[in-house]
Amino acid sequence: MDNLPLLTAGVTLLAGVLGVIGAHTYASGRAQRQALVDRMTQSGTLTGPTGRRRFDGVDRRLRPTRLGRRIERKIAVTGLDLTPGEYAVYVLAGLLSLYFIIGAVFAPFFGVLAAFAGLWGANAFLNWQRNKRTEAFINQLPELTRVLANATQAGLALRTALAMAAEELDDPAGHELGVVADQLAVGQSLDEALGRLAERLPSRELIVLVTTLILANRAGGQVVTSLRNLTQSLEERKETRREVTTTLSQIKVTALAVPLLGLGFLLMINSMTPGALDKMTGSVVGQITTLIAFGLYGLGAFLIRRVSRIQV
Repeated sequence: MDNLPLLTAGVTLLAGVLGVIGAHTYASGRAQRQALVDRMTQSGTLTGPTGRRRFDGVDRRLRPTRLGRRIERKIAVTGLDLTPGEYAVYVLAGLLSLYFIIGAVFAPFFGVLAAFAGLWGANAFLNWQRNKRTEAFINQLPELTRVLANATQAGLALRTALAMAAEELDDPAGHELGVVADQLAVGQSLDEALGRLAERLPSRELIVLVTTLILANRAGGQVVTSLRNLTQSLEERKETRREVTTTLSQIKVTALAVPLLGLGFLLMINSMTPGALDKMTGSVVGQITTLIAFGLYGLGAFLIRRVSRIQV
């Protein structure tokens, strides 16, 4: 017991030394990791979200799961700077907000319906982002085919032409062609790289371009002439798509206004007779009737959009 102060001082000193060594090791490892990330980013080897992100713990636990892998694949084709963990946390926060806000304005049962609708909307948002990115890529296809035609006419190989187009074009075409160029650089065939591009951004225009490039690469032939003709066809299709979108804009607004009118009527009824929605959804019959009514509104909006869909 006489040596207790000396023993305490020794243990404290040892703990301090180990703490300093641990902090130095952690800082050194973090600096080396950041330097490696910077080098890989500058060389183009590493793409996507880098560095420390929000909700890293959630992301680490979610990525190995089946749901996490599915979310990661969906985000990868949207071009969003999000990790699966960030997306999951944002969606969960949005669902809770919808539940409490809609439940307070209408009734708790409507809050549950709003949460399920928000879950569907989260998935629809990713699909919308993918379609938006695909549309932007389609609008760049005439310029892309023009660059490829000029490059091949100058005597460059198709692989070199794709890499040059990746540098000259803006996103999303520049980024997607950069992925194709990286895949070709690591030994993948042109058929596989272009096939994966068509899978990431599915569209008939891109499939036509990919098929033309693959056939020209296999059989040779007049690549420049094919690309020139394809450029003219894509320009005409681009104008036609713009005219069709303008013509159908009113119908799309109608499809959105139909369910919103139903919600407006419910809000008006609840304001005229406070507590009416609570009484209506307080029984099983009322809940089933409400579900049927919302299903009919959704069916009407779906049919309107289905009838107005024109494939160009």
